Amino acid sequence: MDTVSGGTIFIIAVVIVAIIILGILLSFVPVMLWISALAAGVRISIFTLIGMRLRRVTPSKVVNPLIKAHKAGLNVTTNQLESHYLAGGNVDRVVNALIAAHRANIELSFERCAAIDLAGRDVLEAVQMSVNPKVIETPFIAGVAMNGIEVKAKARITVRANIERLVGGAGEETVVARVGEGVVSTIGSSDSHSKVLENPDLISQTVLSKGLDAGTAFEILSIDIADVDIGKNIGAELQTEQAEADKKIAQAKAEERRAMAVALEQEMKAKVQEMRAKVVESEAEVPLAMAEALKSGNIGVMDYMNFKNISADTEMRGSIGKITGEKKDDQ
Repeated sequence: MDTVSGGTIFIIAVVIVAIIILGILLSFVPVMLWISALAAGVRISIFTLIGMRLRRVTPSKVVNPLIKAHKAGLNVTTNQLESHYLAGGNVDRVVNALIAAHRANIELSFERCAAIDLAGRDVLEAVQMSVNPKVIETPFIAGVAMNGIEVKAKARITVRANIERLVGGAGEETVVARVGEGVVSTIGSSDSHSKVLENPDLISQTVLSKGLDAGTAFEILSIDIADVDIGKNIGAELQTEQAEADKKIAQAKAEERRAMAVALEQEMKAKVQEMRAKVVESEAEVPLAMAEALKSGNIGVMDYMNFKNISADTEMRGSIGKITGEKKDDQ
């Protein structure tokens, strides 16, 4: 009994170890993936799959796109897909793009498709856009006609992806910016806003003739003006602002002249007061001079009396002249 039980335990242990080894082997060697490839008609060696494991490549990321490409009739090798995977590319998206291009009769090699994918662009979306053009709608673009009226226009740009210029070509933002610049310049060269409203197709024709898709990853098929609206009267606003500025400048200059006049008046008053002070000072010295002259005998008493009479007569004449002038002013 002991011998039988010992043999049974040994067999069970061997079976468990064999199952563990088989599980590890099956997890490392993708046998089911190899069988799927053979069933799809893709000849791939089991050692190739083991080599992918050793190179840290997920076999399913390469084999499944390879099966898809084989079924679509594409001539793609395992080495091409594996090298693109190791370069950090999206193998499945590249194969889908190649299949879409093949179905649409668009010439697209694996090398160019892989380069577009590694450049960060969605190569599948680019192929789809080559078949089905995309419409880009711009926001309202404002321009000012020569008569000063603002015109706002919204454009729809129909573009098709240019696969030859996807690597290194400018994106949608550049196309929208160039179209906006063309719309603004076309509106600005119009004599009046009414011409733009009457013929909005002139904008699209003028902009389309400038070749705005040069250096971009797109080919502009058409530019259509979707909506046109009238904005502000920029010319009138500028004239109003200019008139207001001129008014403020004139007021500032007038205030400056008034301040200068007030300062000049104050200066004249100060000079008059100074002169009056000197006159009062001089008049105060007259009695002293008269007294000194009388004392020294330079003038007599009669001369002094005559002087007083003349002074009194002069004051009286001045008073009479002042009264007469006031009466004339009243009349």
